[in-house]
Amino acid sequence: MKKFCITFFALVIIIATVCFVAYPAATGADNDYLRIHVRANSNSAEDQQVKYEVKDEVVKFITPYVAQCVTKQKAIEVMNSLLPQIVDVCESALAERGYTYGARAEIREENFPTRVYDDVTLEEGVYDALIVELGSGTGDNWWCVIYPPLCFTATSADVTYRSYIFDIITEWINANRQ
Repeated sequence: MKKFCITFFALVIIIATVCFVAYPAATGADNDYLRIHVRANSNSAEDQQVKYEVKDEVVKFITPYVAQCVTKQKAIEVMNSLLPQIVDVCESALAERGYTYGARAEIREENFPTRVYDDVTLEEGVYDALIVELGSGTGDNWWCVIYPPLCFTATSADVTYRSYIFDIITEWINANRQ
């Protein structure tokens, strides 16, 4: 009976953990997400096109750093340390394409609308974000999630989300089967 109770309790914890991880709720800046927001200089077709090209360069640059981050706070620290390099990446990409209006980057709280990324819905609210503004930054924008990397499609397929609690319980159950 004791083994049954322990096994039952372990299964309840596993199910609760899976449900919690599978359906995270965004409640504002205290959530566990770091987003990215890239604003174009204007809404002209050229500025919108270069926004996507610069965005690709920024994502390519920050992806290896984000891959090393295991918490939102660590991701914020890393992005803060990379701000000058992120600006350099943006300005180099703009210059290569003949644009001279420059770029700015900073981490701050920003309001975002509701957005769905595969199985995760981020509710409308205020989130911590890496804000990249190209030129005046008054054009339409692109946004995504840096941490956890929900939409860096080149690397998302290689990311495996694991529950530390689930691993401990599984290890314990396997040890007690013997």
